[in-house]
Amino acid sequence: MEKLEKIYQGKAKKLYTTDDPDVLWVEYTDQATAGNGAKKAQIAGKGELNNHITSVMFRLLAARGIPSHFIRQISATEQLDRRMAMFPLEIVMRNTAAGSFARRYGVEEGKELSKPVLEFFYKSDPLDDPFINEDDIEALGLAGRDQLDIIEAKTREIGKALTSIFDSIGIRLVDFKIEMGTTSDGTILLADEITPDTCRLWDKASGKGEVEHMDKDLFRRDLGNIIPAYQDVLDRLRTLEAGRPAEA
Repeated sequence: MEKLEKIYQGKAKKLYTTDDPDVLWVEYTDQATAGNGAKKAQIAGKGELNNHITSVMFRLLAARGIPSHFIRQISATEQLDRRMAMFPLEIVMRNTAAGSFARRYGVEEGKELSKPVLEFFYKSDPLDDPFINEDDIEALGLAGRDQLDIIEAKTREIGKALTSIFDSIGIRLVDFKIEMGTTSDGTILLADEITPDTCRLWDKASGKGEVEHMDKDLFRRDLGNIIPAYQDVLDRLRTLEAGRPAEA
């Protein structure tokens, strides 16, 4: 597989074409951002950790019957993915009140929700990724009703699988953000990444009334270094993937 032209550089990844028109070469970078890019920093090792984490996550999901665009990891910071026509949507599922949800509704952060909440945000940096409902999505032609039904069903399936995966390694999945797209034949698949950049993860071993963050909130809220937390997440996921019992 040959790496060709760079076609996209985002906040945390670079995308390149390859000699196969249906395959992209993806490079994870060390850039960390928050506030839609208002806060930025280069954090050595972040790209490598996220590439490893998302590769393991996609493999674990595939083993549970949930396909994605992921093909294979090819280096410490690179992977090959199927080329997708992406929906311009951030798809968010919340198990626990936190972040913008808690602020929006005046709910105490950490409150367990009676059911998982599915939300959509319009991917637009100039508009600061605003909240958007399903009627808006249809009216703007971002996705059709049939596609939204598939996206919603897949997201709920992914949410159950992710919650189970993280629960088994002692991590509480508070919420997560994913993206989806369509393949050349119109199949809707999970895409982008699943990392502590896109999931809010709390260590279940946190003391009573305390939260030990294992996600980008460490950077976003100036709570500490993300690298040890991301490494801990990766180590636990690798133990799970290898089928070894987790350490007590």
